[in-house]
Amino acid sequence: MNAHSSLYIGIMSGTSLDGIDIALVEITDNQTRLIASLETPFTPSLKQQLSSLITSKQCDLATIGDLSYQLADEYANAVNYLLNENKVSASAVTAIGVHGQTVFHHPESNYPHSLQLVNASVLAVKTGINCVHNFREMDIALGGQGAPLVPLFHQSLRPQLAIELPEESLVFANIGGIANLSICDKDNLLGFDSGPGNTLIDIIVQTRFEKEFDHNGALARKGNVNSAFLEAMLTDPYFQSEIPKSTGREYFNLSWLASFEEYANINAYDILATVTELTAITMTQTLKAKSGLLILCGGGAKNALLVERIKSYLPKWRVASSDDFAISADFMEAMAFAWMAYRTLNGLPSNAPSVTGAQKAAILGQITYAP
Repeated sequence: MNAHSSLYIGIMSGTSLDGIDIALVEITDNQTRLIASLETPFTPSLKQQLSSLITSKQCDLATIGDLSYQLADEYANAVNYLLNENKVSASAVTAIGVHGQTVFHHPESNYPHSLQLVNASVLAVKTGINCVHNFREMDIALGGQGAPLVPLFHQSLRPQLAIELPEESLVFANIGGIANLSICDKDNLLGFDSGPGNTLIDIIVQTRFEKEFDHNGALARKGNVNSAFLEAMLTDPYFQSEIPKSTGREYFNLSWLASFEEYANINAYDILATVTELTAITMTQTLKAKSGLLILCGGGAKNALLVERIKSYLPKWRVASSDDFAISADFMEAMAFAWMAYRTLNGLPSNAPSVTGAQKAAILGQITYAP
């Protein structure tokens, strides 16, 4: 390891609830290299409780405490397993950057806030590693959306792409439960949540087909896009709102789908094809007039039909996976939160006001030291 490099761990569990992503990275002079990674599912009971809380938006106070502890416990088990498998001592890791599990995101409230559950003290005790957490609240306190936070990390990856970057735009698109874009032009950085990524697709697959996800879009291929349903969904004010903007599963969910009268009269295959098309359209509508390189990451980057539809709307763009540039598509966000922990401990900002709308750049996160 380089004398000026350090090891960090990033932990991410997204709104799709498809599992826990752990990334062990080496960071040298703001550049991040993935050393080892692990994806592990939530225990079924924890996943069910989290899904219920996110959907209902209601719980008793004990549930918040219980889920925060359980999340920390499962995160710690995953971290310890990864370190053991790679023969890395906890003492060699500078810090863990842990996003926590988002259960409610409401930056437009009269009292703006975003709630990510994790008991950082439990995580620090069970791993023996200092933890950086609660990254979003400082940006929100400064008038920002608190999301997306990953664009500044994406911008840091430009030197690592090892290609001659086009004069046109460089854009990263993370397709998790929610899709977000990072527009990393040479002298400017923008980013926003475009709308649903996998979340509506997963909801239909899980409730109508009793599967976890639509592998390669195979189920959606059996359906046809319903134009009336698609057009109705596209009238939602979120898609016309100006950036900065961010959203989550508390907005785009089964209740949102059911609010459209067309939803009740369409078969499951056509619903799935239509919400897949919705993701492709809303991800690309701000890019059509431009050209450049679009780099996909996140679970949705493996949905072959979704990728095909994205490409169909962007004929002037080169569309590729971040895997093509030796940057993990699966662990991009976990790597980002490891990088944010590095930034916090080194007194560097992790937000971009041009992305979130915050009044200024700031050091994000709170530090919990291992005893």
